[in-house]
Amino acid sequence: MSVGKGVFVTFEGGEGAGKSTQIRLLADALRERGRTVLTTREPGGSPGAEAVRHVLLSGAAQDFGVRMEAILFAAARSDHVEEVIRPALLKGAVVICDRFMDSSRVYQGVTGNLEVPFIEALERVAVNGVIPDCTIVFDLPASVGLERVRRRASAIELPEGQEAELDRFEKEELETHEKRREAFLDIAATNPGRCHVVDATAAASDIAAAVLAIVEPLLPELAGGPDTEATR
Repeated sequence: MSVGKGVFVTFEGGEGAGKSTQIRLLADALRERGRTVLTTREPGGSPGAEAVRHVLLSGAAQDFGVRMEAILFAAARSDHVEEVIRPALLKGAVVICDRFMDSSRVYQGVTGNLEVPFIEALERVAVNGVIPDCTIVFDLPASVGLERVRRRASAIELPEGQEAELDRFEKEELETHEKRREAFLDIAATNPGRCHVVDATAAASDIAAAVLAIVEPLLPELAGGPDTEATR
């Protein structure tokens, strides 16, 4: 479903699910197998989208309402797709993205209470035909994820008297995070060909093995020997 000879893998799930760690482990494993790998994230991933990321996660756009936030996410995604993801896929890379269209379906659609046709219209424009070949949903109780987020924030070294702040979405109520967890599971259940649910409470090494077992069968055979070039 992706572009060219590349493979597009997205990681989804609630806050503190461990996506960043697993992206790094998967990228390392694939590079060791001779694959060209691009790791990226949303919101962000391209210069234009990174600028929008700051606006969204800082909460600067919150006063304009969830509809405007959804439009900003879509604008950032469009730039990301056209400037980074599509070119990498056309070159045959494995693209691993931390969040993509399913996060908008959940965060702005389900818990933002935006109409499904509106979310679907934004999605069509933003992805412009670039759909993940595989989406891995990292599932864990919202309370566990939020505790991980708090521990991670407290571990950041800052000047005396300053504390690390949670972002716009990490600050929301536990009930909202649980609703998002269920929404991700619903998406996985209705898209079994694309989505795979992984238990994010397991040991990191076990999760990494499960992720690799899901992704590896999707990869085309290497032609002309191992390709050791890697990006990012």
